[in-house]
Amino acid sequence: MDYKSLISKKLQGNTDIYLIGVFADKKLSHLNQSVSNATLTLIKKCFDNNSFTGDIGDNRTFDDAENKFQIIVFGLGAKDKFGPINLNQSISLIIKKIKKTKTKSISLNIDNIISKKLSISPEFLVSSIENSLYKYSYKKDKASVNIKICNFISKLMIPSKTLNQSILVGKAIANGVKLAKDLGNTPPNICTPTYLSNEAVKLKKINKLIKVTVLDEAKMKSLGMGSLLSVSQGSKEPAKLVSIEYMPLKNKAPIVLVGKGITFDTGGISLKPPGNMDEMKFDMSGAGSVIGTMRACAEMNVKTNVVGIIACAENMPGSQATRPGDVVTSMSGITIEILNTDAEGRLVLCDALTYAKKFKPRYMLDMATLTGAVLAGLGKYPSGLFSNNDKLAELIKKSADKTGDRVWQLPLYDDYFKELKTNFADIQNIGGRYGGAITAAAFLAKFTEGVNWAHLDIAGTAWEVGENKGTTGRPVSLLIDFILSNQ
Repeated sequence: MDYKSLISKKLQGNTDIYLIGVFADKKLSHLNQSVSNATLTLIKKCFDNNSFTGDIGDNRTFDDAENKFQIIVFGLGAKDKFGPINLNQSISLIIKKIKKTKTKSISLNIDNIISKKLSISPEFLVSSIENSLYKYSYKKDKASVNIKICNFISKLMIPSKTLNQSILVGKAIANGVKLAKDLGNTPPNICTPTYLSNEAVKLKKINKLIKVTVLDEAKMKSLGMGSLLSVSQGSKEPAKLVSIEYMPLKNKAPIVLVGKGITFDTGGISLKPPGNMDEMKFDMSGAGSVIGTMRACAEMNVKTNVVGIIACAENMPGSQATRPGDVVTSMSGITIEILNTDAEGRLVLCDALTYAKKFKPRYMLDMATLTGAVLAGLGKYPSGLFSNNDKLAELIKKSADKTGDRVWQLPLYDDYFKELKTNFADIQNIGGRYGGAITAAAFLAKFTEGVNWAHLDIAGTAWEVGENKGTTGRPVSLLIDFILSNQ
């Protein structure tokens, strides 16, 4: 979407709908000269008789005859609870309403939204609007959105140079989220490990500093990645390990992002039940978030070194598939007894984490739809956070709070590591009956010694079901804020 007439005290040019966000206190002090007195009287009357509450999702439409456009007043909820999550909810709901119309241009009063006190930045607002406009477009009838122009209306008069830069950043973030969503929503017969690697290669067109290296199975075998390769044995689709390097600075340790890229997960020989198995195309969401984040970094020309690594494979029950009881040797030399072939994400990630060490990371973060246990423990709202470094964990929590991409830290006590012991190898790939998300993280921790590492289990947050079925693009926004905040 184009953002024109960026800052003005009064609407400039044509607009179809003027959007005004109002808190539950229903104060209208931020309104400017764009609303006619007659319409303002109607709005106040609506507020006085409590037919408008100001709650998120509540809205009222007024025809402004004098200015020849519609005004939609929409709720922002309680002011003292307003933050990124509330903003995303309110923007999403009002944009959903507008998308059903033939509206081509909107104007948004931002005085109630952009505020240091409320910790909402212009770039976050732009990203929120863009994300609300998202529609998956693989269908035969290509997706299209009528809304093409958004004007920002304000009495605050933010310098246009500052706002223009914020808009570029916001759109870059949204483009990263969109790419992650598109990859996750693509059918698994299309989105294979090779497809993901090709999408990573395309990033070189965005920024000449991007370097992409694709390791095939022969190269991975020569590096000793027996754990990763064990997952792809049952599939005709070859595994890929891809590194995406963005290194604008010399002699500066990079932030390294590692993503699980299981393009479809049947469970292998430990076959999953058929119900909702179609959702296992989303099992590459960690890799998708890495590619999306790297795209945003390239588009924004961030001033820090970032490396993205994706471990891509398809987990299928073929005649060559790994069996429960098999023992494989990881790139690190650690031997692994595979007791459950459906615990495959950690098997690809452990070799990717070992490979990532060659970049001597300042911080290393992995993202993975790793366990159903995290969903059982935390539900669909926060991602599970694990870390071997308290400072790193706190930095991630700060970015989570700023973006509304929530996380909840879980422990990594020594007790959990004991559950990975086996008589037949150095470790086994699953723990006991309880604490499955934690024992999975403990498994990964075995391969991160000497590195400031964090793990995000996004199995509960990477996609939605029901009416809004599809990928969420999480945790791209969190990752980008983390990178920008730690340049």
